[in-house]
Amino acid sequence: MPGYRDFVPRQGFQPTLALSPDGAAVAFSGNAGGRFDLWTVPVAGGGPRRLTRLAGRAVRRIAWAPDGKSLVFTADRDGDEQYRLYRVGLDADEPVDISLGPECQRVLGPAPFDAEGRYLLYAANDRDETVQDLLVRDLGEGTERRIEPPPGVVFQPSGFSPDGRWLLAGGFRSHTHVAAYLVDLSAAGAEPVCVTADHGDGLFDPGPWAADSTGFYLRTDLWGEFVAAAFYRLDTGTLEPVAQHDWDVERIDVAGETLVWTVNEDGRSTLHARHGDDVLPLPAIPPGVVQALALAPGARPVVVLLDTAARPADIAVLDAENRFRYLTDSRPPALSVVEPVEPEPVVYPSSAGRDVHALLYRPHSPGPHPAVLSIHGGPEAQERPGYLRSGLYQHLVAQGIAVFAPNIAGSSGYGERHQKLIYRNWGGIDLDDLDHAVCHMRSDPGIDGDRIAVMGGSYGGFATLSCLARLPYRWAAGVSLYGPANLVTLARACPPTWRHFVATVLGDPDTDAEYLAQRSPITYADTITAPLFVLQGARDPRVPRAESDRLVARLRERGVDVRYEIFEDEGHGFTDRENELRAHEEIAGFLCGHLLG
Repeated sequence: MPGYRDFVPRQGFQPTLALSPDGAAVAFSGNAGGRFDLWTVPVAGGGPRRLTRLAGRAVRRIAWAPDGKSLVFTADRDGDEQYRLYRVGLDADEPVDISLGPECQRVLGPAPFDAEGRYLLYAANDRDETVQDLLVRDLGEGTERRIEPPPGVVFQPSGFSPDGRWLLAGGFRSHTHVAAYLVDLSAAGAEPVCVTADHGDGLFDPGPWAADSTGFYLRTDLWGEFVAAAFYRLDTGTLEPVAQHDWDVERIDVAGETLVWTVNEDGRSTLHARHGDDVLPLPAIPPGVVQALALAPGARPVVVLLDTAARPADIAVLDAENRFRYLTDSRPPALSVVEPVEPEPVVYPSSAGRDVHALLYRPHSPGPHPAVLSIHGGPEAQERPGYLRSGLYQHLVAQGIAVFAPNIAGSSGYGERHQKLIYRNWGGIDLDDLDHAVCHMRSDPGIDGDRIAVMGGSYGGFATLSCLARLPYRWAAGVSLYGPANLVTLARACPPTWRHFVATVLGDPDTDAEYLAQRSPITYADTITAPLFVLQGARDPRVPRAESDRLVARLRERGVDVRYEIFEDEGHGFTDRENELRAHEEIAGFLCGHLLG
């Protein structure tokens, strides 16, 4: 039987792609060399080329300069989320740090250059750590223009209009409250104007501009429970529906009159295209998740970063001949000898007449099987059919362990009402959905109800600790990856620009401290008895290491079997490939030991 490392993809990717202006090459962030560096690969086919070797840093977002001769990207050190800006030429030996000012959070938008490549748009909290301003850098003169947001708004840069007059940005208050802002660059000192205010306070997430600068595309929930694609027309201020489905529109890109978008249909991505009023046929893509989308100026090729349950994330192209083909191959050796498992869609009942969607990875061997209840992060995220945790799911299933992954209250993809149930209710309705998940698992004849473990990262780690501490089951084991045990501390330690968002979604650490403590796993630590594996980044800017230290000490004082692994050079998640693989290998051994032993 192959070991865990046999299931590990040859490389992982950050969810970012950039097509060269001529459509001949795609830039990406991959960790085949051990860290997330900047690479390019020809669209026509051929081997990838590595452009950076950043010791200790991870490339996060990428943009190609309009002349095609250089790229700009952001990178942070050891997961500290303090991003610096770099520029690298295709023939340069080393990238150049073009950041101005101190360490801070710098955010690069999807289309940060103007048409001539003179100006670069990004956001940063260098002036005030609690405020994310827009900055327009004149790359020729080295000067910057700063645009400050209204109180309580976090600016997310989008891009310049093709004619250079307008600057577009999103004004973020929460995941379901985003407005579109315009700045008239032709007027000296012009203030940002919220152009979607007349349409309400919901989601108006700005996307790409129309080629003629008459308006821009955006994602909105204006017309119903699910997110649609729309067009905002500058001359009238009206919103026109472009694509409406019974699921969420996720990604939008445009080239000339050709529009390409993806739809999240119960977790699986479907790809759609239109030229003017005509629907364009696209080749079928394998069932999975489009993590990034890039469209060439001539509308072909379309490049996607596609992750599926049976094949790890890889870059693929839909070319001018309307063929789908992969540009990279990250498949591990185990997939040549083991048949990967496709997840079964499951719907189970919860309280108040609600249904919860889930994915069940069931081993090919006869049951009943022990199982892992796997809880996604976020909480406003979604469990989707991908090659998850660097092959850990498929390895566990090959060992005879089922994986049950629900989209509990707070998950995205199932409408705004379901997503907002988690707001200021962590450890409440979500824990009730997890209780019903266990009941459903125990009623499945293919699952051994006496051998169930629980696992999750970030918010999923919090939910894991809540399950172990507050649900009345005899858990076989638990795994918490950088999961917060104390919601008060989590709210206080959040990135400064997130404070309004955290108060909206989680609670205010000053005015809601008693309530947050009542929902915190640390409050119930003395009820945890199951073997527990805690993994923590020493440099985590969101979940302080001291909180995990405190939880582990409390449990060990009572003689609970706790394994504690600290990664000195990691933050909230993994940027070093060997750290990530070692962590998942140890998790696999821990779960197999307690579920199969």
